[in-house]
Amino acid sequence: MASQSNSEDSRDSPATQLNELIKSGWQGLKQSRPGGNFKGKIALAVLMLIGVAGWSAYYTVPSDSVAVVQRFGKYLGEVPPGLHFKLPLGIDVVTIVPVKRQLKQEFGFATLGATDLHQSPRPQDRTRETQMVTGDLNAALVEWVVQYRISDPFNFLFEVREPGATLRAVAESVMREVVGDRTVDEVITIGRQEIETESLTKMQRLASKYAMGISIDQVQLKNINPPQPVQESFNEVNQAQQEKEKLINEARRDYNKVIPLAQGEKDQRIREADGYRLKRINEAEGDVARFNALLAEYNKAPEVTLRRIYLETMQAVMPGIRAKIIVDEKAGGVLPLLNLDAQTGERP
Repeated sequence: MASQSNSEDSRDSPATQLNELIKSGWQGLKQSRPGGNFKGKIALAVLMLIGVAGWSAYYTVPSDSVAVVQRFGKYLGEVPPGLHFKLPLGIDVVTIVPVKRQLKQEFGFATLGATDLHQSPRPQDRTRETQMVTGDLNAALVEWVVQYRISDPFNFLFEVREPGATLRAVAESVMREVVGDRTVDEVITIGRQEIETESLTKMQRLASKYAMGISIDQVQLKNINPPQPVQESFNEVNQAQQEKEKLINEARRDYNKVIPLAQGEKDQRIREADGYRLKRINEAEGDVARFNALLAEYNKAPEVTLRRIYLETMQAVMPGIRAKIIVDEKAGGVLPLLNLDAQTGERP
C-alpha cells in the first residue's frame, strides 16, 4: 500500500505532469506534417514554454535552511524557509544552504550512507589522513571528527571556491600541527582533551581568517592507535605502565595506612611526655613551696617545728608497723625481757 501511494503521489506531482505535457507536445509536433497548421505549432510551443516557466517559478526552502538567490549570477539576498517564487527559465538561481543543520567531516574512517561528498574521505586517503608523527618522532594513527555549521551563507558560497574541501585541508593541517607538538603517550592517553580544545580553537581561527562562513562546534578524537607493526610492543608497554601504576597505588595505600598510625602514636607519646613533665615540675614546685614554708616556720620556732615534724612523721610511719616494741632508756638489758623465739615468725 505504501509503494502504491508513493507511485500515485509521483504521478500527481507537478514535475511528472510537466514531463507528460512536454512529452505530449513533442509527440504532437512530430506527428504534424510539414505543411500543417503553423499557428497550432506556435501555440503548442508557447504552451510548453509557459508550463516550463510555471514549473520553475516556485521553490520551497526547508525549515533548517535558507535560500540564496542570484539573478543572472548577481547575489540578491537570502530567503527564509517556506514557499517562494522566482523569475523562471534560469533568470533567478536558488541555492539551498542548511544553516541550522549540524554538519560533520570524518577523518580516517567513513560512515555508511553519508550523502555529503566532503563528509567522508576518499578510500585512498583514509590511511594517509590517520598517519601522523608525534613530537617525540613516533608514529600514531589518529581518527577524528569535525562538527560544524554554516554561519554565513554568502561567504560559504562565494568567498571560497570549495569550502568543504578547504575545511578538510584546514582540519588535517591543524590536527597534524597539534599532534606534532606532543609525545605519543600524551596523544594516546592523557592529552586527548587538550588536543581537541587546541584543535578547535586553531581551526575556528583559520576558518574566520579565510572567511569560509563556517562555525566549528566540536572536534572529537575517535580511535588513536600506534601503527600495526608496533601494536603488540605498544600494548606490552601499556601493560607494564598499568602494572607500575598498580604497584604505586598499593604502596601509597600501605603508606597511608601505616604513616598516620605512626604519627598518631608519636603524638600520643609526646603528649604523655609533656603531661609527665608538667606533673614532675608541678610536684617539685609544690615540694619546694612546702619546704620553704616549713623552713620559715622552723626559723620562727625551731624546737616546736622540730617536734611537730617528728610527731607527724611518726604518725605516718607507725600505723604501718605490725609489731611495736618500746624499750625504756633506763633499762639495763633487753635479753631477759625480750622473747626472741616468739618474735622470729613475725615481720616488721
